[in-house]
Amino acid sequence: MIMDAQLLFTGNNTGGVTPSYVDLITSTGNSTNVIDLHIVAPPGVPVLASGQGARDMGIGDDPALKILVQCCGTFAGGTSLIVTLQGSPDNGSGAPLGFNTWYASPTVVLASLLPGVRIMDMDVPRPPPGQPMPRFFRLAYTVAGGPFTSTGTAAGPNSWLAATFVVDRFDQPFQGSLHDQFVGGYPPGVVIAN
Repeated sequence: MIMDAQLLFTGNNTGGVTPSYVDLITSTGNSTNVIDLHIVAPPGVPVLASGQGARDMGIGDDPALKILVQCCGTFAGGTSLIVTLQGSPDNGSGAPLGFNTWYASPTVVLASLLPGVRIMDMDVPRPPPGQPMPRFFRLAYTVAGGPFTSTGTAAGPNSWLAATFVVDRFDQPFQGSLHDQFVGGYPPGVVIAN
């Protein structure tokens, strides 16, 4: 899996035990980072129109750009979480015009918010009908029954999510009861008759 620090939706290292590549999710809100597809510094990326910098990132090439939102801790205190991908065009001055919802994950209940669980695991979609080409992307987190609680230590519940665009995502299924235990393909002991 290829990751890039400039494509992280999350990342909020305040000097505590939280890893720098995750967001501590306690209540409804937006991802720490907004991804800007228009890089101004040389060599830069060509723009479609003056001040726009929009891109259709869901062109479906192989390998396709993918979204990965994964639990990095055990959540406690809330009842469920929904993660929403949002896109926005440029307002003409290099800032978001207003974010529109592109895709929402299924509702993930508290019992399923475990280390390694992938909440949003998909190719970057094309713009939905009627939505403009985006320059900016962000994630929105909807917490129900919250807030989620966190002890702030690596040993206790830490409602951490890692969220990013990736290339060549690691897609082998897991075999253990938790998603971070045993990676493999088929379970052992499969007999194939000749």
